[in-house]
Amino acid sequence: MKALPPMSVAGRLDALRAGFDGAGVEALVVTTLANVRYLTGFTGSAGVLVITTDGALLTTDGRYRTQSAEQVREAGAAVEIAIGPLAGQQKSASAFLSAATRVGLEADNVTWAGQIIWGGLLDPTELIPTHNAVEALREVKDSAEIARMERAAAIADAALYEVLPLLSSGVTEEHFALELDTAMRRGGAEGVAFETIVAAGENSAMPHHRPGARAVRQGDPVVVDFGATYEGYRSDMTRTFCVGAEPEGDMARVFAVVGASQAAGTAAVKPGIMTKEVDDICRVIIAEAGWADRFEHGTGHGVGLDIHEAPTVSQLGTAILAPGFVVTVEPGVYLPGVGGVRVEDTLVVTEHGSRPLTRFTKDIHGSLH
Repeated sequence: MKALPPMSVAGRLDALRAGFDGAGVEALVVTTLANVRYLTGFTGSAGVLVITTDGALLTTDGRYRTQSAEQVREAGAAVEIAIGPLAGQQKSASAFLSAATRVGLEADNVTWAGQIIWGGLLDPTELIPTHNAVEALREVKDSAEIARMERAAAIADAALYEVLPLLSSGVTEEHFALELDTAMRRGGAEGVAFETIVAAGENSAMPHHRPGARAVRQGDPVVVDFGATYEGYRSDMTRTFCVGAEPEGDMARVFAVVGASQAAGTAAVKPGIMTKEVDDICRVIIAEAGWADRFEHGTGHGVGLDIHEAPTVSQLGTAILAPGFVVTVEPGVYLPGVGGVRVEDTLVVTEHGSRPLTRFTKDIHGSLH
């Protein structure tokens, strides 16, 4: 495999600090593990990062003594590390924050109990709720992040090519999902990006159906929504196949309309467009076909260290796309009791448009030619 560019987090802490005044804080406590990883390179399952205007401290336990030091150094993070039991970590963090009078907590991720704990540790410091302080920085991916997402997408593409011949009459949803997940691991994925969706026949009308014992039958629509994770970064792709026959009746129209909607949406992804506009473009094609009420989710979302992250590509979307954004475009139509179709690609916004990271054929029979 081609070597990927090294990951570096240098500059991210300063970019975060630049937003402190706007957030009304002098320091920030980061407890979301994906955000800790983004800012420090540390990938452990337990850790808290506290950032002040002139320093940063990562606290974790003894399991990660060596790992934390190595990963922080390799990532180029200007971060001190404190190792110890929970009480010791809390003492180190509170001492590090002692000079700050207004400390931010990640309001969307800190529990009520967590707020009480930090309030006790930092009393009489004022705690300030912050929203998307780190997530806003994560919206624009650098070249090293995009390279890892592209590798994850290539692994997923190759895995589906490998197992697609199994998608025939008699195979169950859960068996095909297991084979696909296993193929991604064989191909180099560290894991799946999310729980793989395989939905056959009438089950394909449920956008987040969990694979079960339902066997695929001739003529079934089968939605396959899946992704791989590579060095923390995720891919996301959906294809809908019609097994062993041409779709008939309403389902033939659904395949055509969703395909047209998805093609129009992907063509619209470029710098300067608001994410709601991408959603509008996809949605109007489906509405004109008479299925406005059968497209019941947003057109897409950001992808990165999390499978769903900013920005949202929906009627609520306010972000304006810029180079480095990575978003999905995944319109769908779902006819209860009959079947559904969803087609999804993950795209990276470039200087003059976008390019897909997911490249598997959209042929509804999975033809490689």
